[in-house]
Amino acid sequence: MQFSAILTSFTLLAFLMLPLASLARAQGGDSSRADEVILDMSQAYKQRDRKRLSNLLPQVRGHVLEPWAAYWDLSARLDEASNREIQAFMERYQGSYQEDRLRTEWLLMLGKNRDWTAFNREYPLYRMNDDRSVRCYALLADYKTHGTDVSQSVAQAWLAQKEADEGCTAAAEQLIDDKKLDTHVAWMRARLGMENDRLRVATQAVALLDEKWNKTVNAIYLNPGKYLRDKLTALRPQTRELVALALIRQAYLEPAEAAVEVNNLRWKAQLTQEERSWIWGVIGKRAAQKLSDDAPGFFARGQSQFMHEDHLVWQARAALRQGRWAQLLDAIAAMPEALRSEPTWAYWRARGLLLQTSSESARTQAVQLLESIASVRGFYEQLALEELGQRISAPARPEPLTALEKDTARQNPGLERGLHAIRIGLRAEGVREWNYSTNLHVKGGLDDRGLLAAADLACHHEVWDRCINTSERTKGVMDFEQRFPMPYKSAVMARTAQIGLDPAYVYGLIRQESRFIMDSKSGVGASGLMQVMPATARWTAKKIGLTHYQPRDITDRDTNIAIGTGYLKLVLDNFGGSMPLAAAAYNAGPSRPQLWRGQSGAPVMEAAIWAENIPFTETRDYVKKVLSNTTNYAALITGAPQSLKERMGRVGPRDANQPLPTEDLP
Repeated sequence: MQFSAILTSFTLLAFLMLPLASLARAQGGDSSRADEVILDMSQAYKQRDRKRLSNLLPQVRGHVLEPWAAYWDLSARLDEASNREIQAFMERYQGSYQEDRLRTEWLLMLGKNRDWTAFNREYPLYRMNDDRSVRCYALLADYKTHGTDVSQSVAQAWLAQKEADEGCTAAAEQLIDDKKLDTHVAWMRARLGMENDRLRVATQAVALLDEKWNKTVNAIYLNPGKYLRDKLTALRPQTRELVALALIRQAYLEPAEAAVEVNNLRWKAQLTQEERSWIWGVIGKRAAQKLSDDAPGFFARGQSQFMHEDHLVWQARAALRQGRWAQLLDAIAAMPEALRSEPTWAYWRARGLLLQTSSESARTQAVQLLESIASVRGFYEQLALEELGQRISAPARPEPLTALEKDTARQNPGLERGLHAIRIGLRAEGVREWNYSTNLHVKGGLDDRGLLAAADLACHHEVWDRCINTSERTKGVMDFEQRFPMPYKSAVMARTAQIGLDPAYVYGLIRQESRFIMDSKSGVGASGLMQVMPATARWTAKKIGLTHYQPRDITDRDTNIAIGTGYLKLVLDNFGGSMPLAAAAYNAGPSRPQLWRGQSGAPVMEAAIWAENIPFTETRDYVKKVLSNTTNYAALITGAPQSLKERMGRVGPRDANQPLPTEDLP
């Protein structure tokens, strides 16, 4: 170890060995200065400036965010830290988020270094258990240490990883080398990489079998048609699996072309039924995402037992869109039980049973499915309520929190650190700390009453996203006013009344867009409560007469509300008052929902069916959540039972004879 590393190690050990009784000294001093040091350390950690972290660490002794400072310092140089340092850190911050976060990183490092003795010692202490790579290293450790058969668990974890990783890949590699895991799993992993446009996933999987094949995989990714047209392809090694990858990649790019190519006699006889079914699943999925009427026919050419669950989901959506209820029920029946039981498919399965058969047993089964999910908790839960003849009302409030319950939340160190981090601008750190401190897997984790008290604390400090998210996690009780708060009510109510917009719709949208975080900014640049893009804000400001608008004004509460509601009203008018279409346009831009609603002659359908077939996952979830939120807010605002179905309405092509109120809507 270099002298500087030894000095740093000694400094941290000395820091950690100081008694906790001295904590109050730093807090009693210049707290604003200490906050600035914490923020400096946060930046130094992002830059991996080890020297600056070590120099600043002594200045935050006793600060409420001291565990973060110590974590940043040690995490930045974990590869050179001694076991003594790491253990001293774990002991000092025992039970904290920072202890468990550092243990996650340490376990990943131990797994990578194949130090199974240390790994097995630390893994039972790992509380967070949210890292699949760590889980895979644990499986590998169990296999290497005890010879346990972990092949099925490794395969499930590896195939579930969306991105390339080290832990699950390392476990799969070892098991494949030892002939404990079938090479077919690696080819399945490569298929998922190709159909989801993740080249690194595909090459990492294929490299476990033969690194020389990666050149071919890269060529297939860039131009699958060229590979398939090459007359020498059929003569090369491992042709069948690589041809399957090429057809999958071609299906991702152009499903209709892949549908023709897969029937080519060169491949038809060579590919197995399992491979052909998977390929047809990808072709059907991509056709369904393009809203093609050919999608159900493509799915029908494969066998559902060989398709991935994502293929079955899109098969169900395509059948739903075309009103093919028998095919919908078949697709849902082929889904894994956990997926089939989700509210989405429980609801549509019940609807299919009610429409497809008049038998009493089928009706009884449908009613049982609806009753199993019916509640006010979400989109399909609300629709299930309405199918059972009920409307959406705000549930009775739980018993008021006691002074003791509120004090317990206030005195929770993790919640205190979370609030302080958010208050000084470390929102990501504060949110992680808060979430960890409210999870039941943490010692002293929170039950329903504890969650309500924590949510109440966040509401009191106007940290609305933690208020909502924490309150949403209660199981046996529900505080609607916590889950659906209405900050800035006078401003929202006045503005919506002025322009003729439903305030429940505005609140439903803001809750989904920003969780009422005033300075929220998305990765693409949308800002403020209503997450307005800069160009849209400038255009709307001119349209509604804000003559002195400046880009910096977008995070001002009243300006953001004025521009966001003004734009939403224009969008809503352009879509004939359809809330689902307007919500989709607000999220994905107005041109896409116009395309998704179909051209002249396209069928008019339930908006719930239309929404379930939105190709973009984010927009599909967004529309459902905004409309669900809106219905619940309406129940709170009016005090009267509400209907989600009425708000959803029906969706079909736009009447071309009716001019758009706003032609240049951005």
